[in-house]
Amino acid sequence: MRWLLPEAIEDILPQEAARVESLRRRLLDAFGRHGYQFVMPPMLEYVESLLTGSGRDLDLRTFKLVDQASGRTMGVRADITPQVARIDAHLLNRRGVTRLCYSGSVLHTLPAGFHATREPLQIGAELYGHAGLEADIEVIRLLADTLRLAGLSTSRIDLGHVGLFRVLAAEAQLRDDQEEDVFAALQAKDLPTLREILAAVPEPARQALLALPDLYGGPAVLARARQVLPSSVAPQLDELQRLSDALADLPVSFDLADLRGYHYHNGVVFAAYCEGSPVALALGGRYDKAGAAYGRARPATGFSMDLRELVRLGPKPAAKGAILAPWRRATDAADSGLSARIDSLRAAGETVVVALPGHEGSWTEAGCDRRLVEQSGQWIIEALKEA
Repeated sequence: MRWLLPEAIEDILPQEAARVESLRRRLLDAFGRHGYQFVMPPMLEYVESLLTGSGRDLDLRTFKLVDQASGRTMGVRADITPQVARIDAHLLNRRGVTRLCYSGSVLHTLPAGFHATREPLQIGAELYGHAGLEADIEVIRLLADTLRLAGLSTSRIDLGHVGLFRVLAAEAQLRDDQEEDVFAALQAKDLPTLREILAAVPEPARQALLALPDLYGGPAVLARARQVLPSSVAPQLDELQRLSDALADLPVSFDLADLRGYHYHNGVVFAAYCEGSPVALALGGRYDKAGAAYGRARPATGFSMDLRELVRLGPKPAAKGAILAPWRRATDAADSGLSARIDSLRAAGETVVVALPGHEGSWTEAGCDRRLVEQSGQWIIEALKEA
């Protein structure tokens, strides 16, 4: 049928669209109060720019097409974060700390999960120009505040460190293909496959890599990691400990085998989980090298999430009904009073729908639950009752 949409692509209907837009505005306003300035990157870019600095993770997720004006290959963005890094490095070109936020649709060649959409509504915040953990702490706290503002209860925020795995992989002298296989096995926490891949790797690197899947849980994980991992990863564990201490009031936990964004991130990474969702609602981390492709290797950290998922899991407040107002011609004597009443109600935040002639008895479908009626020369509000 001609009107069917592609798989994992869907319309957002009025009630949900209103919740999505309301939340988008609240979150962007909150980001703004923290000093994050709003930017709007384009939906399409040449792939050389769109995928530069993003690693290989986005390549297979990006729709590509030929630009008929130039003959060059373009991509529909699958993630806004690399675009914001380009804006910071190449367009703004500021010397100090820059805080940016964004919101918009992205498109994926395949859905990330069984029930996931291929067109998430991505929203996020990025901080550039500060290499210290203070920036990571600020961003993680902003993420926790964002989830609270969305009415969600954060069950945990998992912290990891891509640099830790890179050190261990270098000590194990893994070939590129082996490193990819080890990365995949760690993500799946597939110990049998991991043992098979690492069979020829010398000790103690082999045991260190095999220990990673079991190193998850509360702050005590870091003490256990120091016992089973070599001293070469002490700097990374020290950073995670500092984060644990600074964020002690948040539900922080650790997963040293969680390396999502491995080809893109280079330091601390984090994932936020909320009650009612088995998958992470927000992902983020440090990606200091992304700006190098645009001429400036700026320190960078940030997070992003899907507005549609936040709305799906968040509270569903009852929609406020609209007020139905009668149609009046400009020549009607009563019109001036009616128009003034309508204007005052709208200025007060009410939704007022004017009843066009010839459509009686259909206004509850439009969300109306009250109506304006004239009594003794005054326009008053009463409950709307339709047969």
